[in-house]
Amino acid sequence: MRDDIDVLVHEVGPRDGLQSIQTIFPTEAKMEWIRREAAAGVPQIQVGSFVPPKNLPQMADSAEVVRQSLEISDLTVAALVPNLRGAENGMAAGAHQIGVVISVSEAHNMSNVKRSVDESLDGFSQIVEYRDAHDDYKDTVLSGGLATAFGCTIDGKVEISAVMRVAEEYLKRGADRLSVADTVGYANPKQVKDLFDELYRTVGTDIAVGAHFHDTRGLGLANAYAAVEAGVRELDSCLGGLGGCPYAPGASGNIVTEDLVFMLEGMGLRTGIDLDGLLEAREIMECHLEDEPTQGAFVSAGRPLGFEPASVAA
Repeated sequence: MRDDIDVLVHEVGPRDGLQSIQTIFPTEAKMEWIRREAAAGVPQIQVGSFVPPKNLPQMADSAEVVRQSLEISDLTVAALVPNLRGAENGMAAGAHQIGVVISVSEAHNMSNVKRSVDESLDGFSQIVEYRDAHDDYKDTVLSGGLATAFGCTIDGKVEISAVMRVAEEYLKRGADRLSVADTVGYANPKQVKDLFDELYRTVGTDIAVGAHFHDTRGLGLANAYAAVEAGVRELDSCLGGLGGCPYAPGASGNIVTEDLVFMLEGMGLRTGIDLDGLLEAREIMECHLEDEPTQGAFVSAGRPLGFEPASVAA
């Protein structure tokens, strides 16, 4: 992570936000959005997903979006993949970070990718082996995502021990970082603190750990705060709160990037992100949406009197 920021805000809107809505953005509209967010200081953006276009036509141009995003200075370009074929395509496109997501819940993983958890872990091993066998991809960061880590719409409760098992397996198999996701918005702040406390006891503090929260039940920012208090320094969010899991009914609404940045900056934690620039990026995004709802408190209420962002104060 850069020395000039305290918390890395990872924008996932061009992937997680767009894959869950009907609107299909033209490539140049996506790039206009991505370029404006990067100009506002967002250090990392998940720009697409390498899945079959028939499954997610919103992501059909991901290779081109990655290619153009690589031209943006100081931007870490991330993409999501479901399997080895997707990883091959993502690496060929040049993505700096490749994310693979496995649901800790067996039922959710089977519903999502038609594989058991262990089969998906074996698939992740294949991706690591492919990366390591190609010198051109040696610097590609492989991120192991743990979906439904706090609960599942099919299985219900997910035990912390099950989360730890998948996390340890990821690291044994060569993951460079972990990303823990409240895919369906079940978490509460105490649950978040307990899980991340146990995760750091289990895997140590040398591995990069990110968190991905949804605001389905209004606790997204509270959970993000709890994660930061537990030591997490990488947080996913989505401009305007778009997104959700298409395979989990009711799990809409990533935490809002603008609201997250406002909270962190007000807490004295530098994100390196300009809030006014984020609102300009939001306007660009919204002008291409077709009757899709957006969320956000900061966009409505604005800056409180006397507010001094930590990034500016520094």
